[in-house]
Amino acid sequence: RLAEGGQSPRTLVIACADSRVDPATIFDVGPGELFVVRNVANLAPPFEQGAGYHGVSAAIEFAVKQLKVETILVLGHAQCGGVAAALSDRPRDPERSFLDAWISLLDPAKARIAGQAGPAPTALEYESIRVTIENLATFPFVAGAIRDRGLRLVGARYGVADGGLEVMDSATGAFISV
Repeated sequence: RLAEGGQSPRTLVIACADSRVDPATIFDVGPGELFVVRNVANLAPPFEQGAGYHGVSAAIEFAVKQLKVETILVLGHAQCGGVAAALSDRPRDPERSFLDAWISLLDPAKARIAGQAGPAPTALEYESIRVTIENLATFPFVAGAIRDRGLRLVGARYGVADGGLEVMDSATGAFISV
């Protein structure tokens, strides 16, 4: 059926590459039901033009413009290694390290959590989801799809240890267990 009819997923999931966080398993779906992009720390960069290889941006464009997904879900998780790397005190070199350049996308989120009570990794896991949603809204075709056809941007955080799922309330930004 999928070979003959092609794919028509309604949701793009931007998830972490962490092997413990498989969107198809978490949401109990079969092949063809989700369009998934996985990378370190479930990030999407802000929109930028120009030459280069923009794999995440290309996947977002394909999902929004070609597949016409109805929802983009940013799926973060507890115990994220990318978040831990962003919080690490080790020297970073974005000019020579793909990872360092990539996790620098978390710098705005790190600034927002500075001085907050509670564990910094947990706070940054939540804030990274918010920053990625903000970055998604900078893509003209995402903003157009929100305006013209009601594309939804949704955030969620998965608990690796307990299997719990929290969804971000779009009005308050708070995460609520579901």
